[in-house]
Amino acid sequence: MLKIALAICVTVAAALFAGSAFAGTNDPRIDRRQEKQEQRIDQGVQSGALTPKEAGRLEAQQARIAQEEARMKADGQLTKAERAKLTHDQNRASKTIYRKQHNARTATVQ
Repeated sequence: MLKIALAICVTVAAALFAGSAFAGTNDPRIDRRQEKQEQRIDQGVQSGALTPKEAGRLEAQQARIAQEEARMKADGQLTKAERAKLTHDQNRASKTIYRKQHNARTATVQ
């Protein structure tokens, strides 16, 4: 399970890196928020607050947001509406991370 979570992390990192290749379309706030949410997921795994299955789903959600961002940036610009959509998606993901970290399910930490 941990290998799956690690593979998902690598995939998300690659998607973020690919998305940042468009120099004129970077939005530091969006990128920074994506990184912080990744860190929150990693912290949850380390502390045992997230099960491997929960972490995998959260990582997949982050990967979808990163892919959506890359698609939006593909035309060379990120519109105000696209930024708002990404912010909305990140808000939902943040709430999901919180709920999963604070539910009754825990993983054993080794």
